[in-house]
Amino acid sequence: MEFLQNNLIYAIPLMGLFGIIVMLIKSAWVSKQDAGDENMRTLSGYIADGAMAFLKAEWKILTYFAIIAAVLLAYSGTLVETSSPVIAVSFLIGAFTSAFAGYIGMNIATKANVRTTQAARTSLAKALKVSFTGGSVMGIGVAGLAVLGLGSLFIVFYNLYVVQTGGSVNGKEMEKALEVLAGFSLGAESIALFARVGGGIYTKAADVGADLVGKVEAGIPEDDVRNPATIADNVGDNVGDVAGMGADLFGSYVATILATMVLGREIVSADNFGGIAPILLPMLIAGLGLIFSIVSTYMVRISKETDSVQNALNIGNWSSIIMTAAAAFFAVRWLLPETMSIRGFEFTKTDVFMAIIVGLVVGALMSIITEYYTAMGKRPVNSIIKQSATGHATNIIGGLAVGMESTVLPILVLAAGIYGSYYFAGLYGVAIAAAGMMATTAMQLAIDAFGPIADNAGGIAEMSQLPEEVRGRTDNLDAVGNTTAATGKGFAIASAALTSLALFAAFVGIAGIDRIDIYKADVLAGLFVGGMIPFIFSALCISAVGRAAMDMVQEVRRQFREIPGIMEYKAKPEYEKCVAISTQASIREMMLPGAIALIVPILVGFAFGPEVLGGLLAGVTVSGVLMGMFQSNAGGAWDNAKKSFEKGVEINGEMYYKKSEPHKASVTGDTVGDPFKDTSGPSMNILIKLMSIVSLVIAPHISAGHKSAENMEVRKEVKITVKVDSLGNQQVDTLINKTDTIK
Repeated sequence: MEFLQNNLIYAIPLMGLFGIIVMLIKSAWVSKQDAGDENMRTLSGYIADGAMAFLKAEWKILTYFAIIAAVLLAYSGTLVETSSPVIAVSFLIGAFTSAFAGYIGMNIATKANVRTTQAARTSLAKALKVSFTGGSVMGIGVAGLAVLGLGSLFIVFYNLYVVQTGGSVNGKEMEKALEVLAGFSLGAESIALFARVGGGIYTKAADVGADLVGKVEAGIPEDDVRNPATIADNVGDNVGDVAGMGADLFGSYVATILATMVLGREIVSADNFGGIAPILLPMLIAGLGLIFSIVSTYMVRISKETDSVQNALNIGNWSSIIMTAAAAFFAVRWLLPETMSIRGFEFTKTDVFMAIIVGLVVGALMSIITEYYTAMGKRPVNSIIKQSATGHATNIIGGLAVGMESTVLPILVLAAGIYGSYYFAGLYGVAIAAAGMMATTAMQLAIDAFGPIADNAGGIAEMSQLPEEVRGRTDNLDAVGNTTAATGKGFAIASAALTSLALFAAFVGIAGIDRIDIYKADVLAGLFVGGMIPFIFSALCISAVGRAAMDMVQEVRRQFREIPGIMEYKAKPEYEKCVAISTQASIREMMLPGAIALIVPILVGFAFGPEVLGGLLAGVTVSGVLMGMFQSNAGGAWDNAKKSFEKGVEINGEMYYKKSEPHKASVTGDTVGDPFKDTSGPSMNILIKLMSIVSLVIAPHISAGHKSAENMEVRKEVKITVKVDSLGNQQVDTLINKTDTIK
């Protein structure tokens, strides 16, 4: 036990390394599966080539950004005592790791899709095993990289700034170590934002173009090989829902752990780990969550065609949550001292465990609520189906209403989670609750990444004109994947809210302010400006999808018009032209939204100070969380309403199927919802986290600038009581107004 106490800091990155090894084993297993006939492999090759073309184009732009940002960070690290030029190195490592996490997901997804299609020729059980194993490679890889990267960098910076200098765990030395570590999170979130926005623009430009011309105008199926945009559409599933989501949750994972570590530094802890137990705890919980998520992936299985795929995924998810909760109990009891305090708030180690449970419960409830609002067969989606019977406009009205209504329960759960976790352990409780929620990220992301793999598998089955029973199995997986994708977005936005609150608390501490006073006009102005930012950010994302989709529609119409024989399967469409349109549009349009998230906190912080910046962050967080939930859930509900018509639905005693008028109305709703659920909605969580992390990184600089005591004139009132003599004569009270110059 004593050996483990002395070396726990080294055990954490080893857990991450174990995750990477498991990821490689699972990846090798997927690669060995049968990839089908030559036609299937050719179609899969088009998708893989298009995905890699996008990644290379994106990486080229982001390399320039990363180098410029690293130079600026290195320079800024020389300006204040609690920062260091080494933050630039940490930033570059975070940016590279985030991009690599996206690549891992992209690489395995483009292999697993065609192998899932081939497995579906045998059984639903085998198709689920291949697709979910592909998704678990993504989930385990992302979590493993995060735990390995954070754990290793913490060892380096802790030894560099604290151990070698003989510094204090609660002093400036540890603050500098964590400040440098914040660069890792900043790099991860920066890449995640561009990957999410760029990938979302790519996928929805292709999807909208394919739907409007293929389904509505030409009357051909969604993934028909004759549709020139269908390859770009399937590529988009990978660049948006796999690479984008992977980078997104990687950033959330890292930011949550970092925020908890920063707040843990403020706790004076008489523990057996040199006083760093509150700092180590979030990393240890992340490592344990990774291990138990790996175990739970082997519980996701079915045996019969009639077994519920959703139930199989739920068993794996709940298993990981329960095992992680049990492990967290023993970790907390072992690591932490009996009592602690942060900023005057006293709590016990039992309180810390209860805060972790609050986080796990909030994450689970958010997924359940999101599933209710977006799943087929539930009241919200059924209400959109019924309103589709009276036209396109009522379908849109119904979807908007569902999206707005869907914010109520999640916000109440989130508010209860914030209050409950603070009640137990103060600000550290809120942060550790977020860490508890994110502990099972490997399983959450595995379930999420399974969705686009299944979607691609169905597309390849359609394009390859495989038997109806094969498409039936892939449709079964795809329908469940559509719901899991929506629940994954709900989980991501909830985790972002708690993470941003923890980052906000860390920012307040480092910036040297003790409150955000909204009675001040400038702070209130910052609050309103912050509330506006998610709206303009969403507008830019949705407008970008609209412009790119217009280009896609024109290109698909041109090919149908100018290439004879496409509709008769006698001529091959020019898929690469549509892939190029989506790639160019996504790279071009992702820059401005990304710049807003990075530049606005810097401008406000240096121009108006940390308190106004705090008001801005509060506005962004509240508005961004609501916008994210509304858009993601509305889009998910519209999508499953459309898919319900493809299976056949009954409205007022009459059955409706594909190509019916209500189905066409549902396609319109799905098209409107596409940029909601896959571009602007999921980008909200990265927006609020990235702005918080940028603020955290600049906090020492604006704190130094606005807390400097040099040449500040302070007007103060001093009440002085003067005793005239010691013989009991009267006392004289004098109120002196005085202006001092403090040097």
